[in-house]
Order: sequence, then structure tokens, then C-alpha cells
Amino acid sequence: MVFKKLKAEAEIVLRHLLVLKTVMEKQPVGIFKLSDILNMPKHRVRYSLRVLEQSGIIVPTQYGAMVKDEGYDKIEEMKSEIEEIKNILGDIEDLLNKL
Repeated sequence: MVFKKLKAEAEIVLRHLLVLKTVMEKQPVGIFKLSDILNMPKHRVRYSLRVLEQSGIIVPTQYGAMVKDEGYDKIEEMKSEIEEIKNILGDIEDLLNKL
């Protein structure tokens, strides 16, 4: 349906944020430990770590992933972005309810 892709992307973002939260709590932490903690396949953890690294939020080290100092600023930016997304979703809901 129309929202299928949006839902799938939102679920992926949720997974990335869960990985990020765990990295913040356990850093430095590697893929195997994250996989065990989150009960998530290693390939999904690896992908989330790659996305977070490319976004400038985390950095890989010889001991495992860690949040970069600048990563905390990026997290604050995401908090602003989610407010914009919530507004758009509110507009979508309003229009959908008028159909």
C-alpha cells in the first residue's frame, strides 16, 4: 500500500536508534556483543553501525564502536528533525481523515 515503504524505513531507523542507544550505554562495544545484547543478527548490527558511522555519529575503534564527540550534536539535530517529521505525519493524518 501507500505507506508500506514509509513503515519499512521507520522500522530501520528504529533499529539504528536502538543500536545507537546500546553503543552509548556500553561503549566501546563490538558487533558480536551488540548482536548478543540486542538479540539481532550480526549483519543488521553491522549495517546499522555503518549508517551511524557514515552519519558522523559513531566511530569504530580497535575496542569497538564509540560515539564521537560531534555525535551528540548530530543526535540533537535528529531530535529537531523528528519534530518536523511528526508535523508532516500530522498533516498526512488530517488529510487522510478528510477522505
